[in-house]
Amino acid sequence: MSELRRFVQVDVFTAEPLKGNPLAVVIDGAGLSDEQMAAFARWTNLSETTFLLPPTDPAADYRVRIFTPGGELPFAGHPTLGSAHAFLASGGDVKKPGEVVQQCGIGLVRVKRDGGRLAFAAPPLLRSGTVDDADLRAQVLRSLRIGADELLDLVWVDNGPAWMAARLKDAAAVRAIKPDFIAMKGLKLGVVGAQPAGDETQFELRAFVPTLGVPEDPVTGSLNAGVALWLQGAGLAPERYVAAQGSQLGRDGRVHVWREGETTWIGGDVAPLIHGQVRL
Repeated sequence: MSELRRFVQVDVFTAEPLKGNPLAVVIDGAGLSDEQMAAFARWTNLSETTFLLPPTDPAADYRVRIFTPGGELPFAGHPTLGSAHAFLASGGDVKKPGEVVQQCGIGLVRVKRDGGRLAFAAPPLLRSGTVDDADLRAQVLRSLRIGADELLDLVWVDNGPAWMAARLKDAAAVRAIKPDFIAMKGLKLGVVGAQPAGDETQFELRAFVPTLGVPEDPVTGSLNAGVALWLQGAGLAPERYVAAQGSQLGRDGRVHVWREGETTWIGGDVAPLIHGQVRL
């Protein structure tokens, strides 16, 4: 039998509503089946919908399950920030002051406050290094409709969702991409390019996930986390920077990245939009 459950919808990686990446959060997710969660995620038709559950790990404050219209993810960035915001705003208790510990498919993820915004600790990469597979590289070139000389790097930045990242000569080249989503079948592909000197942001990113029913994601925390670890580790990015994403979708997302010791933090504002109940 369906019942009313607390529900919120927030906009992540923006302080201005309608400029970031929307997230639907069912706060009272306990008791829902996999099929019910998947069906509701298809119905919202957002890039991700999350369900908050009691943790099974004693170190966690809550557990989250993350669904796209096409399936479940073990981890994703904007759902982490949006879910943590919803958990705290709904009165959730934390075990450690100033920090939220989220349990998800990849394990435990730390979330903390950085002034007025939340930030999560970038998870370690499950797979990194250059993509050497010639067929994969050829598929990426076809998918982005670019020549081999336009692709500066193609690397694995897999922190759960199996991301690959392509680096182009600059942000303008990233914005100019007209992707071939048929050629992109099976890929989870991010693209990054440096902004010109003097811009308020240092990099522009785009994220393509047609295999999960999300042709282009507006603003992508998991991709930014993987790219940050790669770029900082390779000396291609400073220890603190801001990335832009979503311009080609009419959004204006901002991802705040900084390194503290051995940890890279991925931060963003969260703007609440809808608060109520949903019958599931």
